[in-house]
Amino acid sequence: MKKKLALLLAATMSIAAIAGCGGGAQQTPAPAAEEAAEEEAEAPAEAEAEEEAPAENIHLDSLKLQFVPSRPAEEIITQTSGLPDLLKAELANHGYDVDEITIDVSSSFEAAGEALSAGSIDLAWLPSGTYIVYSDETEVILTATRAGLSNDSENPADWNGIENKTERSGPQVSYYKGLIYAGPSPKGQELAAKVNAGEALTWEDISSANWCVGKSVTSNAGYSFPTKWLMDNYDGKKLTDLPNMTQDDYAGSFMKAAAEQVDVIVCYADGRTDYEEDWNTPSTETTSKGAGYGREKEIWEELNVIGVTDNIYNDTIAITKANPEVYNEDFINAFCDSMLAICETPEGKDIIAIYTHEGYLRATDADYDAMRDALAAVQE
Repeated sequence: MKKKLALLLAATMSIAAIAGCGGGAQQTPAPAAEEAAEEEAEAPAEAEAEEEAPAENIHLDSLKLQFVPSRPAEEIITQTSGLPDLLKAELANHGYDVDEITIDVSSSFEAAGEALSAGSIDLAWLPSGTYIVYSDETEVILTATRAGLSNDSENPADWNGIENKTERSGPQVSYYKGLIYAGPSPKGQELAAKVNAGEALTWEDISSANWCVGKSVTSNAGYSFPTKWLMDNYDGKKLTDLPNMTQDDYAGSFMKAAAEQVDVIVCYADGRTDYEEDWNTPSTETTSKGAGYGREKEIWEELNVIGVTDNIYNDTIAITKANPEVYNEDFINAFCDSMLAICETPEGKDIIAIYTHEGYLRATDADYDAMRDALAAVQE
């Protein structure tokens, strides 16, 4: 602009000088000045045209989302059924038109990791341990936040009794603890009595009990962190060293404990809160999870904590690296902004509550380095 103004000024001064010397003869402006004037006249029109051109949204045929079976599959599908419509609307606001968004539940944690790695799904809600295993082919973009619990003690006895009932009343936190629970069977009550009396459990105590642990070895509270708890407390012993161990999902584990088929189960720290209703529902009646467990006493009396794991970093939302349509900065930002907006709505809060998530924070792979160390110790 400064150059153009200088050319115009020079041309004007030249014309004035010629007119003064030539006795008033009309002169033609210099070509450079004429060209500059035309460009100045055209520039605003071009800028205005650019501003008026609407930006077109990017079109995607489909977006495939998957949840892991931390809860019964039918319960997850029912509670998250509204997510596709909410996500479509938000993504459109952020520059993406998606024809179809589908949701399903994997058969296991590992199956979700495999599908995400292969690109047969686009995004998955993965526990942090599962994410770490598959992080070469996937990338974390969000981490869940939950209300902290009323109890965060490392002493198992502090979790026991109705007076210590676990409430979700703390501030938002990005971690949780896993707990090892002794059930109402005679052996389970024997273990609980020792812990509540302040006595340490021996390997003989632990190994003589019937255990039920998670199906998936990458489940944090269901497998890997209980394994690390054993290693830390019993000279490197692992779940696989237990002579009496079966595997099931959380619902199956609580049901077996209530039926006194097993003595010890493992779960996340607020597991008793999630299964409190089922525990006292008659077996002839049903809850959202299936048939009631038929216990008379409250779960807080009968299911005692005998071990507390290290802190476990919260669940992730991870994206595949195999699909360039979604694995790019623009889409990742659009998806993150969309999910954060959805979580602020009553409908969105209800959807993510299926995993007791209350919100999300942006995450990076480096956030999970400490979890990698824990998983590596388990796999040694």
